Amino acid sequence: MQTDALKTLAIDALEDLKAKDIALLDVSHLTSVTDLMIIASGTSSRHISALAGNVVEKAKQAGLRPLGVEGESGADWVLVDLGDVVVHVMLPETRQLYDLERLWADLPSDSERSEGEATGA
Repeated sequence: MQTDALKTLAIDALEDLKAKDIALLDVSHLTSVTDLMIIASGTSSRHISALAGNVVEKAKQAGLRPLGVEGESGADWVLVDLGDVVVHVMLPETRQLYDLERLWADLPSDSERSEGEATGA
């Protein structure tokens, strides 16, 4: 499944169950691990579990098996790894604490890191 279709599938699955503050981060120039990160908030641990479960279910219906799901037991942060798209579903307090949007925005790109290594910086 192409990245755009995967992104749409994940966002639709989150919107189906009323996820809050959905954010899309293009991290393709920052890491080779994934291309996109989707971050969304849920209103409770139960809501977070349901949101992540819906993403997994929609992916399976589309013929895609998630590479992994982490954090289901605590359910204040659940990560669903779909390969080219990684979905983070969090309680608002957890999202604010870890501030992934700022963290990823502040990282140097792969090309900036390579230039720094070449100059010895």
